[in-house]
Amino acid sequence: MPQRFDAIIFDLDGTLVDSAPDIHAAANRTLSDHGLSQVTLAQARGYVGHGAAIFVTRMRADLDLGEEMQAPLLERFLHHYETAHDLTVPYTGAVQLMDRIVAEKVGLALVTNKPIGPTNSLLKHLGWTDRFAVTLGGDSLPVRKPNPAPLQKAIADLGCTAPLFVGDSEVDAETAARAGVPFALFTEGYRKSPVAQLPHMFGFAEHDRLAEWLFPA
Repeated sequence: MPQRFDAIIFDLDGTLVDSAPDIHAAANRTLSDHGLSQVTLAQARGYVGHGAAIFVTRMRADLDLGEEMQAPLLERFLHHYETAHDLTVPYTGAVQLMDRIVAEKVGLALVTNKPIGPTNSLLKHLGWTDRFAVTLGGDSLPVRKPNPAPLQKAIADLGCTAPLFVGDSEVDAETAARAGVPFALFTEGYRKSPVAQLPHMFGFAEHDRLAEWLFPA
């Protein structure tokens, strides 16, 4: 059977890896640096999605901290976030899925709102540095998801004509829709809305299900 897609482009946090524990730890180290109260893991998961600056903005709102705290908190958060990877683990089946994509000679790329520094640090920690033909972080371009430009650049850099974008959140679904790219939704990530509210071509709770859908026997 001919392949339906010639490239698979992934989001990172909440899609390929569960990084919330590390992000949570970085947030609480940041708050401790300023003598502030801590946030819970559930709160930290809720801040994820639009990049580090919005993460800090949402955290400030929960803690009733003023705008004057944005810059110092963001600076310390980025400091801790740069190497926050010890608690991050790939979702079950994610590595095998990527291996299968490469074996099928389908392009593989990464488009995340995580800043490129922490992204590259995490990829090195996981041994994934050479897995992706294209890697774009949240600060690789002047705009980030849900602006479609990062996804569009990845598609252009890959030279593909039939891409699929895979993500876990409202941000990813909107990005795919704005780019006019088919979207597959990992339902066990960091989304806040019901699955039915996020437009997607295929939903999956386990990565081997996506492999089966992409490459039917």
